[in-house]
Formats: sequence, structure tokens, C-alpha cells
Amino acid sequence: MAPAISVAGRRVECLENQSILEALLRAGVWMPNSCNQGTCGTCKLQVLSGEIDHRDSPQETLSSQERTQGLALACQARPLRDTEVALRGADETRSTHVLHDLAGTVAKVEEIARDTRRILIDLDEALEFYAGQYIELTVPGTTERRQYSLANIADENTVLELHVRRVPGGLASDKWLFGTVAAGDRVEGLGPLGDFHVPPTEEDAGEPMVLIGGGTGLAPLVGIVRTALARHPSREVVLYHGVRGQSDLYDGGVFAELEATYAGFRFVPVLSDETSPEHRNGFPTDAFLEDIASCRGWSGWLCGPPPMVEAGVKAFKRRRMTPRLIHREKFTPADALARA
Repeated sequence: MAPAISVAGRRVECLENQSILEALLRAGVWMPNSCNQGTCGTCKLQVLSGEIDHRDSPQETLSSQERTQGLALACQARPLRDTEVALRGADETRSTHVLHDLAGTVAKVEEIARDTRRILIDLDEALEFYAGQYIELTVPGTTERRQYSLANIADENTVLELHVRRVPGGLASDKWLFGTVAAGDRVEGLGPLGDFHVPPTEEDAGEPMVLIGGGTGLAPLVGIVRTALARHPSREVVLYHGVRGQSDLYDGGVFAELEATYAGFRFVPVLSDETSPEHRNGFPTDAFLEDIASCRGWSGWLCGPPPMVEAGVKAFKRRRMTPRLIHREKFTPADALARA
């Protein structure tokens, strides 16, 4: 008989080789989650009773002292017998979408920028998610899974849009999604995952928003921006896209159309390695600091490489943004983690 996980009065069976996080999310029990790779610590929980196997939990994220104190990473840990856990300082009643297996067909593969592709996946069954969440796809011929943010809004739940940047030598990006993949191929995975998403409609206060994306970190911000503007057409929204050069920019027409439709929306591309009279130069966090004097009452959204996200958090705090309104999604390629 499979061991069970108990949390906040709910009891959930955890199947063999299934993490505590996956078991809870599949049962519709929310818990904090972000990277699902053991690197961020978002899903850290307290083990109250029972026994767990920490599996591949990194020492950098979960120290020996923390393990002794009964802490665990839900995305890595497996219960060895019936176990009770508690979320650490989290709202245990937050709404969530149930985690599901998904399957579909590659509908389109499109080059959109330097070493960047748009992949469209036509799902066999619709997937419920919040704009900003991500899915995991299984790399064909392996048991490895890779994470890709959705560029969709919640209503676009039958054809998923992914923005993929090539990672040289990467098992998924280089060898598969820039290699063998073709329209008509079958894909499998699971989703939705992650807490980087717009709140449910009834919790959206319509506050001004500033969003900063690095490279394909733009993907989830597209769905977040479109959702936010549709709910509150008059809200102020500023989106910065940081890339190295002009050939890394994409979907300018989409943002031009949003600017034409919503008076409060502004799109600001920023180039770090090139000088262009048509674009801002430098880093998007610096452009933000130059543009906006105060962010009291604003929400902030950051998605991209860890250094950019960390710089963005500091920049938002300098402009007096409330810490609880700062949302972040650090992107570290799984192949880079494996090499580390």
C-alpha cells in the first residue's frame, strides 16, 4: 500500500517515485512551488511525523542542519511511510488548478529570434491553468522532463505556446526542440506548475504593474499582461524586455497592438550588448529605475536569469514596492544544473 501524506487535514496517497509536491498538487492541494528542481527552496516544508527520503535535495538548498530539524523539499522528497507535514508560513487554503498528465501534438515550430523558437502544442484535452504558470515536457526517448512557461492566457487552454531558447548541448532545447522536433510529433508531460501567475479574478485589485523579462523570460509575462489589461483596461502596465541585441527581440507587433488598444500599457525593449537609436541601451532594471520614481502600491513581476531577477528585486525595493507584491521566477536551464 502506498504511503500517505497528511497536510492541513487532507490525506493524500503518494505513489512510488512520486514527490510529495506532485502527490499534493495532483490531489488539488496547493503548496508553494516554483522551480521544481530543488534549487529555489520555495516548497520547503516541516515534517511533523513519519519518515522521508530526501533523494536529490541539494545541500545548498536544504542544509544538514535543516534536515535534522525536520525540514524537507517537497519537490524532491518521497515518504517512506505515512507522514504528516506542515507548510511553513503559507496560506494553506489558496486556490489551485489540479496537476494533470498532458498529451498533445506539435502543431507548429517557428523561428522568432536568434536561437529562439515558438513551439505550439495542440493538446488532446484542455488544460486549466493561470496565466504565468508552466508545464513540464518529457524529452522523447528519455525519462527526463524540462520546464517551459506558457505564453497563453487562461482561455487559450487547448493550444499551448512555448518560447524556447537554445542551450548549446542541451538535451531538450538543442537536441530535441532545435533538432529532431517536427510538426505532427507527439509530446507528453504534466502541468500546470508554479506560483508565478496572476491571482484569480476576485483577488485582482487592478493595481499598476511593472514587469521585467530577460530573453525568453518574456513568455509568461505575455499572458500575465494580456490578462491584467483585459480585467482592468485602464490600469498602468509597463513591460521591459531585456536582451543582448536586436536579433533577440521578438513579438514587437503583439506589444504594439497592446499599446494601441490600452492607453496605460507601455513596452520597453532594452539592449545590453548593442547600441541602437531605436531602443534603450543597458539593463532593463536600470531603465526601470530611470523611468519610475515610486512604485508604492504597484506589483512587480520578474522572470529571467537569476542575476537579472535579483537585480530586479533590489530595484523594486528601491522604488518602495511592497515585498509581498514582488513576484519572481528565476530561470536556470536544467542542463546547466546537471553540469553544476
